[in-house]
Amino acid sequence: MATIPQPPEPTRAPAAPRARADLPVLGMTCAACVRRVERALRAAPGVQEATVNLVTQRATVTYDAQATAPAALARAIVEAGYEVPDVPEPEPPAGATEAAPLADGSAAAPLAGPAVAPLAGPAVAPLAGPAVAPPASPAVAPPAGGPGAAPSPRPRPTASQRAAAMAEAEIEEQRALRRDVALAALLTAPLLVVGMSHGAIPALEGPAGRWLQLALATVVVLGPGRRFFRLAWGALRHRAADMNTLVSLGTGAAWLYSAAAVVTPGLFPHAAHGHAPAVYFEAAAAIVTFVLLGKLLETRARRRLADAVRGLVALQPKAARRVRGDAEEEVPAAALAPGDLVLVRPGERIATDGEVVRGASAVDESMLTGESMPVDKAAGSPVFGGTLNQGGAITFRVTRTGADTALARIVEAVEQAQGSRAPIARLADVVSGVFVPIVLGVATVTLIAWLAVDPTSSGLAAAVERFVAVLVIACPCALGLATPAAVAVGTGRGAELGVLVKGGAALEAASRIDMILLDKTGTLTSGRPELTDVVSAAPSGEAELLGLVAAAEHGSEHPVARAIVEGARGRGVVLAPASEFRSEIGHGIEAHVAGRLVRVGTAAWLRRAGVDAGALEAEAERLAGRGRTPSFVAVDGRLAGLVAVADRPTEAARRAIAAVKQLGVDAAMVTGDRAGAARGVADELGIGLVFAEVKPEDKARIVAEQRAAGRTVAMVGDGINDAPALASADVGIALGSGTDIALASADVALLRGGIAGLPVALGLARATLRTIRQNLFWAFVYNVIGIPIAAGLLYPLTGWQLSPVLASAAMSLSSVSVLGNSLRLRTFGR
Repeated sequence: MATIPQPPEPTRAPAAPRARADLPVLGMTCAACVRRVERALRAAPGVQEATVNLVTQRATVTYDAQATAPAALARAIVEAGYEVPDVPEPEPPAGATEAAPLADGSAAAPLAGPAVAPLAGPAVAPLAGPAVAPPASPAVAPPAGGPGAAPSPRPRPTASQRAAAMAEAEIEEQRALRRDVALAALLTAPLLVVGMSHGAIPALEGPAGRWLQLALATVVVLGPGRRFFRLAWGALRHRAADMNTLVSLGTGAAWLYSAAAVVTPGLFPHAAHGHAPAVYFEAAAAIVTFVLLGKLLETRARRRLADAVRGLVALQPKAARRVRGDAEEEVPAAALAPGDLVLVRPGERIATDGEVVRGASAVDESMLTGESMPVDKAAGSPVFGGTLNQGGAITFRVTRTGADTALARIVEAVEQAQGSRAPIARLADVVSGVFVPIVLGVATVTLIAWLAVDPTSSGLAAAVERFVAVLVIACPCALGLATPAAVAVGTGRGAELGVLVKGGAALEAASRIDMILLDKTGTLTSGRPELTDVVSAAPSGEAELLGLVAAAEHGSEHPVARAIVEGARGRGVVLAPASEFRSEIGHGIEAHVAGRLVRVGTAAWLRRAGVDAGALEAEAERLAGRGRTPSFVAVDGRLAGLVAVADRPTEAARRAIAAVKQLGVDAAMVTGDRAGAARGVADELGIGLVFAEVKPEDKARIVAEQRAAGRTVAMVGDGINDAPALASADVGIALGSGTDIALASADVALLRGGIAGLPVALGLARATLRTIRQNLFWAFVYNVIGIPIAAGLLYPLTGWQLSPVLASAAMSLSSVSVLGNSLRLRTFGR
């Protein structure tokens, strides 16, 4: 029989190593800027995904580490007209031995551009994926150390370094804005007085007064207002338009028209009748002043958005006491390395993650876990950076430092969430993409239409005024800030409350949840059995029976045995010594207590020992039906009673389920436990729907069935056995401590108080989406109403006319109002 040759299996090319870079971007002012930076990054070689956030002023890029590097990404941003400060070398992906070369083979160098306050360098992190070492780059420029010397890449900045650098940049930005606002306001004030006097000050209406107005306005427009023209020119060079384009055109048109009226008045028809043409110097200067003031208020509000991250970072101590031999030395916390020994005295914060090697203490870990009681620590116990040592002195060995610590991972997760985008922002993104061209068109039509209505010189002045008003009242900033501002505040407030949300999409999905599926063990219950029932068949009573059983079980490490012993001690039962302990795994134990033979186990095991358990089997079945686990007891060969334990629901679970129901969300239990135990817990908690005896792989099927029925489903579990169900749900919610935040299957992690954080997460999600809708509504309404009024649509009917001065003030306040509305989320849960 002939053998048919099989084709050889194709060789699989290794997947490209994926990395992530977090780049600060300076100069973005509106949603159009965000779109331009994203387009520039996505067009760069090797870029797989790019997301830019206007609120946090950062770009998060996922890229092929063999095809490009952060310096090349930063160059793409600079070429798009924006600024990126100091760029460090990338960290190699896992398994790589050399840094990935730049796309063009050049070295990572500081990027040219206007001098700016340094921000945190980009955080570059390898993502999950096959470890593939990129080839060495022969074209990398040698460093200053000499020809051929390998460059020394800087390490990835820690959360505290990023926060400190960002705070420094924000302070510098506010300082520059305050200076420009003060100068602009000082010079604009006399112009506004003249503009509003309507000829009441004749001395200022003459030629000398007009030249003085020209001088004052020119200083304002070309001094504090220079930033708008510079950024607008950068956008124009890239064939784009943004908020700076509108402000520059409006300011420039008002100033240019007025300057021409002063320098060459003969060109205007007014001159033929002996009247000086109208000027709008106060409008040009006021536009600059009010927009700058709005930017100053915006930067202050934006700084408050990051308070949650700064609060976490502030927990990290700056210095540590390193121990070497018998000597101690105080060193910067950033200088610690794995393996170092660090001494922590009472009242001091722990500098980084590690393991206790000497001493014992109690450590306050509430900032990570929310547990109000200090956690006892002894040799071998883990400790975490930022936690507070409240007991004795301990010495620990460093295990993780910098960006790898539990606190740093929480901060990074919050930063990523704040930089994410919610799907609800799609409409705003679409509108923002065409907003500025539409406004330019409307302004042009306004100018032409009013000139057609009144082609006289006064008509020209009115047309110019309305043209300028349309340009400056339009506010793409409010649209661009509506979603990211609310997401940033919502996720930050969530971190403060122990709810870690992975991004805007998770927040939006969580706001629509109407069905929650909950695992039982460890989620709704403590995960530890507790003594619940003692039933005595002898006249001696329950206390004596419990004392005998607990004494016999004292030698066992089984969870049921520990529950019985702890329950007896909790009831004040004194345990007698036991001897000749013997255990049969899966059946029971026996021991001699005070000269009496005590057996505890199953009915079948006792029957084999000659003890008839029939008298209590009905009671045992009743207890089992309520979710208890009964064990029969025989003393000296006679049935003495039974004891039962159960993994009971926690008080936090009771409160959480009640709160979830008040939100109008249905709850169901999905557990691998037997039906009786599951039903007993469900009845205590008021859960009507129970899926019992479910294998872990079948939980995902139940999630799919509920979603197919039209429900929006959240799955709550421990993030390990429940990973398939967490991943398949609309929202996966994992319970964890600060060391568990990397649960890849979950969209939300409840860091504090376990299940108690569930209603907090759902309530916060709904509050955040409500705020986003409010922001979008008012941003749209503002523009839909404001632009027609500025164009003079109501003038023929009511005589109302919106001056460019008021238009610029309204534009500035619209962005500030969106940020202010978002900041109200900081009060959630208080």
